[in-house]
Amino acid sequence: MKKHSFLLLVLTLFLTACEEVFEYHPNQIRLNDSELGLTARNVEKIRQQNPDDTVRIVVMGDTQRFYDSAEKFVKAANKLKNIDFVMHQGDISDFGMTQEFRWVHDIMKNLRFPYLTVIGNHDLLANGKKVYQQMYGDLNYSFVYGQVKFIFLDTNGREYDFNGIVPDITWLQAQLAHTPESDWQQAVIVSHMSPFGGDYDSRLSIPFQQTLEQSGRVHLSLHGHEHNWQTIEQEASDITYHITTSTNNRGFSYVEIWNGGFRIKRIHY
Repeated sequence: MKKHSFLLLVLTLFLTACEEVFEYHPNQIRLNDSELGLTARNVEKIRQQNPDDTVRIVVMGDTQRFYDSAEKFVKAANKLKNIDFVMHQGDISDFGMTQEFRWVHDIMKNLRFPYLTVIGNHDLLANGKKVYQQMYGDLNYSFVYGQVKFIFLDTNGREYDFNGIVPDITWLQAQLAHTPESDWQQAVIVSHMSPFGGDYDSRLSIPFQQTLEQSGRVHLSLHGHEHNWQTIEQEASDITYHITTSTNNRGFSYVEIWNGGFRIKRIHY
């Protein structure tokens, strides 16, 4: 009896010690404290910086299972100087599994700059939405840096069966409402899907574009998803929609934003 009790004790201690080793189900969510609330933590880091007249950001995305390419991206981005922060355009994971999010964060945390994310359609698979909310935070959020308001928006309409409420146009309109007390002069939109793709809720494509145009404060909208470069400028609008290629294509966008203007450079690594 004593022998069995001893073996049971050893087995219990072994399983407890190896809690980090065993994964009991691919959709289980288990994160360390250092992996929780990353958006709020990194926004706070960005706010502690002192922006000059030009905001400089690196825009990349669609890491999915391209871990080797993601590591090369970090090395390439770290060679740049005076970067304010990095933006991941979504599809952090491929199947929405916790371990995928953790692997990508383990790579991205080696950046010399804070990084922010927006949720992609692949991130919404399985328990991905819950993982994203715990690991990063809200699906829609915004913050002001310098005189620029950055608005991150879930636009993955197909993943919600094109239910007519993703993206949340009402929330977007509220974010773009500018008053004399506002501490920002222009806004930049960040989302995984552009309003021109087949996975975007077609009923909300025009309302989305009209919302940006009517604000008079948006000149740049940044996106991913297509795994290719694309820059769309419409005759009747002064808004540029820029799509950055995926990590496995070894490219990212370097974006400079100043009062009344911006410049985009495509960088291959």
